[in-house]
Amino acid sequence: MNKKTLRQVIYAASIVISLPSIAYDRITGHNFASRSEVIASNGMAATSQPLATQVALDILKQGGTAVDAAIAANAMLGLVEPTGCGIGGDLFAIVWDASSKQLYGLNASGRSPQSLSFDTLVSKGNRIDSYGPLPVSVPGAVDGWFELHQKFGKLPMPTLLKPSIEYAEQGFPVSELIAYYLQRSVEARAQYEGFKEVFMPSGAMPKKGEIFKNPALAKTYKLIAAQGRDAFYKGEIAKEIDRYMKKNGGYLSYEDLANHRSEWVEPVGVDYRGYTLWELPPNGQGIAAQQILNILEGYDLTAMGFGSPEYIHTFIEAKKLAFADRAKYYADPDFADIPVEKLVSKQYAAQRRKLIDTNKAAKLDQAGPVEGDTIYLTTADQYGNMVSLIQSNYRGMGSGMTPEKLGFVLQNRGELFSLEKGHYNAYAPGKRPFHTIIPAFVTKDGKPWMSFGVMGGATQPQMHAQILINMIDFGMNLQEAGDAPRILHTGSSQPTGEKMLDGGYVSLESGFPMETRRELIKKGHVLRDAVGPYGGYQAILKDLKTGVYFGASETRKDGHAAGY
Repeated sequence: MNKKTLRQVIYAASIVISLPSIAYDRITGHNFASRSEVIASNGMAATSQPLATQVALDILKQGGTAVDAAIAANAMLGLVEPTGCGIGGDLFAIVWDASSKQLYGLNASGRSPQSLSFDTLVSKGNRIDSYGPLPVSVPGAVDGWFELHQKFGKLPMPTLLKPSIEYAEQGFPVSELIAYYLQRSVEARAQYEGFKEVFMPSGAMPKKGEIFKNPALAKTYKLIAAQGRDAFYKGEIAKEIDRYMKKNGGYLSYEDLANHRSEWVEPVGVDYRGYTLWELPPNGQGIAAQQILNILEGYDLTAMGFGSPEYIHTFIEAKKLAFADRAKYYADPDFADIPVEKLVSKQYAAQRRKLIDTNKAAKLDQAGPVEGDTIYLTTADQYGNMVSLIQSNYRGMGSGMTPEKLGFVLQNRGELFSLEKGHYNAYAPGKRPFHTIIPAFVTKDGKPWMSFGVMGGATQPQMHAQILINMIDFGMNLQEAGDAPRILHTGSSQPTGEKMLDGGYVSLESGFPMETRRELIKKGHVLRDAVGPYGGYQAILKDLKTGVYFGASETRKDGHAAGY
């Protein structure tokens, strides 16, 4: 056995030993496999909630496309997982279209109210409120559904929304994790009109296993199914949102909704060791994952070994460099000339790589000299189409602003604007805020290989990179790559202009050896334990030879992958 192999064996053994609470006596699978991958020939769905996955499969079995299944699942998640998504929020998607053999990107994020000026917002305080009327921007999800459906859908929209309507009327049993997050949402949001009436009709949030109904949301879905996207942006729903916001001191108006539009965008592709990772351009943060991988491509990560202090240190330092650029440059491209091509170039990565000290943690995140809670789901169908879709209210249940007659909460994504004049992401009327939610897609030799995502704020680009590294550099399968313990760095600079601890801090999920932690501290990293912020993963991989689909889902949450 050579030194490299021996070292990897030692690290793997130490990781297993440090995880006594997880059974590793599996007949198949390696160190991190919590369960087998799901494998099916005809179709696959992976969502963050089992009921939504079943709805997606039902649509696929009816002959629906991957887009049909994704819309149906997203609508269902808005009902059963309102702590992470809903039609009061935004949506992004990447679609592999089998007929044209190409990728399409959709930015369905909403803009800030035209009636709210920068000066008015600044007069309200030195930061944008997390809750209430100020952070509310136009909800883009419903328009996103119809853009996707018009281009790639097959079954009629009433068919896609029917399962969610029936569950909303008849009720569904609340899962343990969602019950937990529902309870956590009360304190910050219960004061806002409509919130208790929709989510706490009995006076308390539903507990695990209780049947919850949302008849108001059922009515809203019925309007959308019957009248299309204009019901939401120009019809009865838009008028009710306008009435509610005016009554409660808000700025979002009927005109803002009526003028909303989604945007089809070109996905950005970056090669990593023969695989091409595709992300959407800003106002999202997807290209940060590509920047991280570009820097790390210059290192032999396989030789370092998973769980080694050398690998974790190098990953963190690459992340710091990418996120420094994220904090400075990522914003609405309609308001700033963002140097995307330069940021994701191999030449720029080579320059940035020189700044990494292999023995010392950087204490300051410096942007380079360049000119110029959420749900994730993925679906694949019998026709060869694949969808990577992410949708969110931003902070869990959003702003708390809840039009009672409509049955959903309006998002608080506007909190992510900067109040620093001249900043790329500085607030302006009619502007899309910096966005954390990012879908991902991977191709191999121009063919669809993997659709995946990892929900969870600033966690997302870090975990996108780690999933690919786990598979490409460390040889893990689709499920193992998500089950493996994760590295999370919380940085010192944010797209809002907010400053944090110099150098940030590192949270390592349980499973990394104690020796690794000690070595990282020696290099100057500040370690801080955290429970829960490591993201929620779903993925579908297509075997390039057989066409068979492999599905994987998140063991940390209610994730469920299934196929037929």
